[in-house]
Amino acid sequence: MRRPSRSLYAGARVRALRRRLQLSQSDMAARVGISVSYLSQIETDGRPLTSAVALGFAAAFPADWIGVDEDEDARLLAGLAEAAAEPVLPEPPPAPDVLARAIEQQPGLARRFVALHAAWRRAEDQLQRLDDAYDTGGGARLPWDEVRDWFHDAGNYVDVIDTAAEAIGISLEPGDAALAERLHARHGIALRAATGERVALRAFDGAARTLTIDPAQPAESRAFQLAHQLARIELAGEIGAVLARAGLPSPEAARLLTVGLANYAAGAILMPYEAFRAEARRVRHDVDRLRRRFAVSFEQACHRLSTLQRPGARGTAFFFCRVDMAGNITKRHSATRLQFARFGGACPLWIMHEAVAIPDRLMIQLGQMPEGTRYVSIAKGLVKESGSFARAPRRYAVALGCEVGEAADFVYADHLDLKRADAATPIGVSCRICPREGCEQRAFPPSGRAIRVDPERRDVVPYRFD
Repeated sequence: MRRPSRSLYAGARVRALRRRLQLSQSDMAARVGISVSYLSQIETDGRPLTSAVALGFAAAFPADWIGVDEDEDARLLAGLAEAAAEPVLPEPPPAPDVLARAIEQQPGLARRFVALHAAWRRAEDQLQRLDDAYDTGGGARLPWDEVRDWFHDAGNYVDVIDTAAEAIGISLEPGDAALAERLHARHGIALRAATGERVALRAFDGAARTLTIDPAQPAESRAFQLAHQLARIELAGEIGAVLARAGLPSPEAARLLTVGLANYAAGAILMPYEAFRAEARRVRHDVDRLRRRFAVSFEQACHRLSTLQRPGARGTAFFFCRVDMAGNITKRHSATRLQFARFGGACPLWIMHEAVAIPDRLMIQLGQMPEGTRYVSIAKGLVKESGSFARAPRRYAVALGCEVGEAADFVYADHLDLKRADAATPIGVSCRICPREGCEQRAFPPSGRAIRVDPERRDVVPYRFD
């Protein structure tokens, strides 16, 4: 018989978590599913955390709760609850007290179940990587792909750069004027406007100490280019240290990562972590309000929301992607369980494909993956003007979304029916790994599934699969 777990009194840590998340006691209690008086007693160490209440905190604040509950059984309980709630399982998950008894009576089996769930998740990721390899002919990855995978494996957050960039950002006023002044005052760099028909968005001449910017860019893009250059200079040490540890296999990938890290730092300068995270929570991730507050573009604000993964101060878990007119995914970041097809297009049932053809219209969608996970997504078509009739503008769409469990913090979900079974659009990642039958938009059968062809019957596609 195992010794019962010690009582866990975590009042100071629970109170610190609530204040860091800027929640009232009533808001936190409602999310956890307990009364306000019960929460008050926990915060004053009048009552310990029971297994069920600890699980409620872990479910309500899955990222922020990490490290608050130091009891080994409680951490196992949270992992078991996540595994038992996997949407691919048809039955509803057991109640917290049932899971707690399972850990007490069969701890070894519970650990094996959690480990099995983790192994299944890894296998799913491997299947997607095989799908990616199929799309590229099984050849070696290109430098661009190596860098995208590096950011994916880093969890879309680089702490040493983010914290250093935050220190710069909080000392500056929003907009490009303060950035230009800092470049000139501290580094002797003069700003120049590019002239001519075909000009670079940004060009730095180190010998002449001049930075040339394409004036056709909107103010938000000009500020981003200035922040990039500032990061290249003032965060050279941090960027170099990250680059050295990355160990990318080719010089081209290393140079691309240098650019990517400077771009990451630029976003962190324009949108300092804690200030941006606090404002995002306050406005419930209203992207238009965020972009006005920080003088950034819609795309920049969406991208930044997907990187708020600082340990102990995580933001809401979002995915972010950008698609072009042909449906190619040109940017992708995900702090959720959702992972995009890393090459080629995505499921055509996602609203981002429709949004790219309708600029400046915000679209909202409740989507459901084949295994049952639901996501609330927004998408907006954007146009970047070229400044010249001779150059076509760039047209694309960006999408941002979170799991339904986070929808209370996502203002765009307010008018969606999140509980109705048929309210969600059935979406997927890639046809080659999507098991749905009868999909109106299927392009080809899933990999590893035998197809059956009946010449006497024709549906949307001329085959069925096992």
